[in-house]
Amino acid sequence: MRPLCDRLSRCLIPLTLALPLHALADDPLAGLDQGMVGPRAQVLVLATAHLRYLPADFDAKALDGLMRRLAGFKPDVITVELQPPAECDLVKRRPEKYGEGYNCSRTEAAKAATGLDIPAALQAVEKTLKTWPAQPSAAQRRALAALFLASGDTPSALVQWLRLPPGERKEGDTLDAALVAQLEQLTRQKDESLLIGARLAAQLGLERVHAIDNHTGDFIEVEGEEEKIFWNQLQTAWKDQSPQARQDEEQTEALKHAPDLLPMYRQLNRPDVLRRLAQSNVAPAMRYPSPQRYPQWWVAGWEIRNLRMVANIRETFREHPGARVLSIVGASHKPWFDHWLGQLQGVGIVDAEQVLD
Repeated sequence: MRPLCDRLSRCLIPLTLALPLHALADDPLAGLDQGMVGPRAQVLVLATAHLRYLPADFDAKALDGLMRRLAGFKPDVITVELQPPAECDLVKRRPEKYGEGYNCSRTEAAKAATGLDIPAALQAVEKTLKTWPAQPSAAQRRALAALFLASGDTPSALVQWLRLPPGERKEGDTLDAALVAQLEQLTRQKDESLLIGARLAAQLGLERVHAIDNHTGDFIEVEGEEEKIFWNQLQTAWKDQSPQARQDEEQTEALKHAPDLLPMYRQLNRPDVLRRLAQSNVAPAMRYPSPQRYPQWWVAGWEIRNLRMVANIRETFREHPGARVLSIVGASHKPWFDHWLGQLQGVGIVDAEQVLD
């Protein structure tokens, strides 16, 4: 088939000859923010291990060195790798398309206490924060914590709980005994969104954190025997990794058992380690000789997920040019985040190695 041409007789490039953007001589979007008014936003992407997999005897004090360095960055916005409440509500309504939800919180107890479902609670949170006073009362913080729980935003609920004086962490203002127990359980839970994100937000005087994960584009609709084939092909492809990448994993695993986790975070945020991690995730999947090309399906879903996560991060500081943003995310996401966030106008990427030094 001959390529289509426009009225100026410029023919469209056939798809088989299409080039990636980085191969083109000029990027038409580069430099559009030159001469911008005010400072550029500064985004620090912190690669993390998922803390729920840490040893059973893990002590939160192991994060003290990391927390001091992150506090020194002084973020205005903190994002965490959880599905936003609105997406969780969508997932619950359409599980056949989006799955069961990977990290969505249960909201039944908070709905019973507040009378609000997720959409109504989200609306109430937005309304409350628009008129939030500089010095809120303990009653206001308890009420907002209940609203966050009803919306499914557990890290932000914990922020409000931790910002209360210890003597005010009690029932009242729609926080009943069940919700107080839930909040107390969150203080003990091994999860980076809570142990790092929520605690740092409370320490710095922020009112919330922002959930930015997304799984609306990576749920693969294969079932039964085809699902087994899909995952078997992907797992087989991932075995094709370099000895250096295996060594990285072994070193990270060993560092998880140290009394100070700062060396583990330095390891995870090294550019060479991240480069090998990205290579291990994607390159073998793209090369795998699958008749169905299932591993390439996974790569497409991975890219969709990361693109939508980056868009969610951008939305958190859309109305705050020049903001300082900390994004806490599983290590495998960081190369994509740094790459795509760094292409946004008025945004600079902070060197995580320097912050953690």
